[in-house]
Amino acid sequence: MLLEVNNLRITFRIDKRNTVEAVRGVSFSVPRNATVALVGESGSGKSVSSLAVMGLLAPETTIIDPSSRIVFDGVDLLALPRAGRRRLCGKDIAMIFQEPMSSLNPVLTVGYQIGEVLRQHLGMSAKAARVRTLALLDEVGMPDPARRIDAYPGQLSGGQQQRVMIGMAIACEPALLIADEPTTALDVTIQKQILALIARLQKERAMSVLFITHDLALVSEIADHVIVMRHGEVREQGLARQVLDHPADAYTRALLHCRPRLDQRPLRLPVLDDYLAHTSDAREAAGGAQRARGYAAGDEEVLVVRKLSKCFYTREGLFGQRALRAVSEVSFTLARGKTLGVVGESGSGKSTLGLTLLRLHQASGGTAMFDGKDLIGMPARDFLPYKRRIQIVFQNPYASLNPRFTVGQILLEPMRIHRIGAGDGERVGMALQLLDKVGLPAQAMQRYPHAFSGGQRQRIAIARCLTMRPEILVCDESVSALDVSVQAQVLNLLQDLQDEYRMSYIFISHDLAVVKYMADRVMVMRAGSVVEMADSDELYRNPRHPYTQALLAAIPGA
Repeated sequence: MLLEVNNLRITFRIDKRNTVEAVRGVSFSVPRNATVALVGESGSGKSVSSLAVMGLLAPETTIIDPSSRIVFDGVDLLALPRAGRRRLCGKDIAMIFQEPMSSLNPVLTVGYQIGEVLRQHLGMSAKAARVRTLALLDEVGMPDPARRIDAYPGQLSGGQQQRVMIGMAIACEPALLIADEPTTALDVTIQKQILALIARLQKERAMSVLFITHDLALVSEIADHVIVMRHGEVREQGLARQVLDHPADAYTRALLHCRPRLDQRPLRLPVLDDYLAHTSDAREAAGGAQRARGYAAGDEEVLVVRKLSKCFYTREGLFGQRALRAVSEVSFTLARGKTLGVVGESGSGKSTLGLTLLRLHQASGGTAMFDGKDLIGMPARDFLPYKRRIQIVFQNPYASLNPRFTVGQILLEPMRIHRIGAGDGERVGMALQLLDKVGLPAQAMQRYPHAFSGGQRQRIAIARCLTMRPEILVCDESVSALDVSVQAQVLNLLQDLQDEYRMSYIFISHDLAVVKYMADRVMVMRAGSVVEMADSDELYRNPRHPYTQALLAAIPGA
C-alpha cells in the first residue's frame, strides 16, 4: 500500500470550552497505481481527512489523536517535523483543490505559479522551469500554452483554471495525487474532460489518486475502490463495482437513489432520511408512479420572448470598443405551471438570459411579453410592480443572503418595500407560514444566515422569493452546489410549490439529469444562441443537434 490511514481522529476547537470531533476513527488505504474514491456529503469528514494527509490543518485549532497514524510509503507523516512534511507535500504528495479561483494567486501569472513549484522542489532555474511549465500545460490539454502561460487566472475559464491546478499538482511527478471535488462547479463536458485527464495521467505516470466527491455517478467513471463516509466515520468500502452495484450499507443505497435518474421521473425524489427510514416516499421512487412532462396544445402562455439579445462592450484601443454578444436573438414561450429548462456550457448565455429577463442586465434588443406588456421596453417606474411577479433564486445562497440580517429581516424587507400585508404583525405571520412551507422552524426567524447549511440557506432564498407571490421564478443554477440528498429536498420543494401555486419556472442548470427531472421543455444554448428546443422526453430520447448529443453523452454514469 502507498498510503495507510489508521484510526484517524480529528477534533476542532471551536472556542476555549467547546470542541467538535470531525473525524472519528477513520481507517482506509490507497494501493499503488490505483484510484480510490472518498465519497460523502458535506460534513462527512472526507476533505478534513485529505487535509490531514497534506498537513494543511491549522495546528492551533486542530487536535489529532496520538493513536492516529498516516503512513505514506513507509513514513509516518504525523511524526515528521514541519520541514520534512513541507519537503514531502507538493512533491511526492500533491493536491488539486475544489475551487481553483481561490487556490490560484490572482496577481501572478499561471506560468509563474507552476514554475514556483518546480523551482521550490526541484531546484530548476527560471529558464528550465518555463520550458517544463509549457510542457505541463500542453500535457494537461491547455489550448495554446505559449499564450496561456503568461495569462492571469482571471483571464481563464473555470476548466482552464482547473487544468492549471492539475499541471501544478503533477509538476514534480507525485506518487499520490489528491483531487478534492475537482469537477463540482464545472459543466458536464468540461467535467468529463477533467475526469478523462486525471484517468490518463494516473495510467501514464503510474500514480495513485485519492478522488474526493459527493457524487457517486462520478465514481463510476474513474474509481477502482470506493470509501463511503458519513458523520466522520467510514460506512462502507470496497471495490467500486461491488459498492455501486451491490451496496451493503443503507446510507450508500440512499446516496445512489437520491440523485435524479435519466430513466425515471418519480413524483417525488427520495431524500436521505426517507430512504434510511424505508418510508413510502423511498418505495414510491423505487418503482411507483412517474411524473408526466411536456407542453400541451391548450397550455396558457404566461411569457413570450422574441429575439431577446444582450451585448457587452469592452474598450479596444484609445477610442474604439468591441461588442461581445452574450445572448443572440433568443425566442421561447413559457406556459403557466410549467418548467422551461435552459442548458449549456459556461459562456453559453443561459445565466445572462435569466438576468436580462429580470432587467438586472439591460437588453440590447427583443421583447418579453408578460400579461400583455413588454418587460424589456417599459420604463423603469412601470417595471416596479412586475418585480413582485418575476423573481430569481441565485446559484450561491452564501452570497445572495445579507449576513447582517436575520432570517426574519430578510423575509420582511421585500414585503415592506412592496407593501404586502396590512402591517408588520401580518407580515410576520406570513413569514412564519413561508418558513413552515420550506421546511424550516419558526425559531429560524431570529437566526443569521451563517447558522444554516447550504441547503437551508437555499430554502431561505426560496422563501424570500415567495414573499412576493411570484408567477415566474428563475432558478439560476440554484441546486448545482448542493449535496445530492439536499438537492433532492430542494427539488421536491420546488415541485410542491409549482403544484400548489401553478408557478412557472425557468430552470437554468448544467446538470442534465436534474433538468430531465424538472423540465417540461428544454432549450439548449451555445455561444448565446438556441441550437435546439423540444419537450424534455423527446429531446433526451432523440437529440438532433451534435452539441446536444455531446452534452448528453457527457452525463456521468449515463
